[in-house]
Amino acid sequence: MPATDGGGPATGAEPARLTAWVRGHVQGVGFRWWVRARALELGLTGSASNLADRRVEVVAEGPRDACEALLEKLRAPGTPGRVDGVVERWSAPRGGLRGFVER
Repeated sequence: MPATDGGGPATGAEPARLTAWVRGHVQGVGFRWWVRARALELGLTGSASNLADRRVEVVAEGPRDACEALLEKLRAPGTPGRVDGVVERWSAPRGGLRGFVER
């Protein structure tokens, strides 16, 4: 079983926060809209934001298994544009997020 940042066992239903940085041709191609749609389908809250260095930052909170499903979708073929790589960071949820927004 994967471990959380705290070292304890992780379960699919425990709340988690995923921050993912997606690089490639992901700006100006509908990528953030696509991420928002997938996140909402999975019941996640958060945001997808363009960064100045042409990456997109995705922040998602919800059940860990739903966050993992979103991460798989980010890495899978079929995204708008072209994804060259995804770097992820897991942490405890902070809360305070409503819906899923594009920035």
